[in-house]
Amino acid sequence: MPYSPQVMDHFAHPRNVGDLDTGDPDVGTGVAALQDCGDLLKLQFRVGPDRRIAEARCKTYGCAAAIAAGSLLTEWLPGRPLPDAAALPERVLVEALELDPDHRHAARLALDALASALADWRSRHPGE
Repeated sequence: MPYSPQVMDHFAHPRNVGDLDTGDPDVGTGVAALQDCGDLLKLQFRVGPDRRIAEARCKTYGCAAAIAAGSLLTEWLPGRPLPDAAALPERVLVEALELDPDHRHAARLALDALASALADWRSRHPGE
C-alpha cells in the first residue's frame, strides 16, 4: 500500500534528526529495533528545569513509516511532562500518519524507543 502524504512529508523532510549529549544527566536515550524488518530507531530527549521535555532528537534506519514515526514523535514530545509522554497511545501516531496495517509497526518502534529513553532518564533520576 502507498504511504500517506503525512508519512511522505516526514520521510522527505525528517524533523529533529541528530544527537543530544549523552553525558548530560537530563538526557534520556533509548533504542528500539524490529528484528523481522531490520528497522532501528534511536530517540533522545532532554528534560528542562520545569520537568517537561525541552527537546527531542532521533535517528532512524528503516522504512519511510519508521522514519516518519520518529520524526513526528520528536515534534510532539517538547513541552510534555514525562508521565504524559509515557502514556502516549500508539493509535495517536497511527492515526496522525495514517499508517496502514502493514506499517503500524513503525508507531510501536517509536514508542518502544521512547519507553527505553524514559527508562534511561529515570535510571539517572531515581525517585522522580
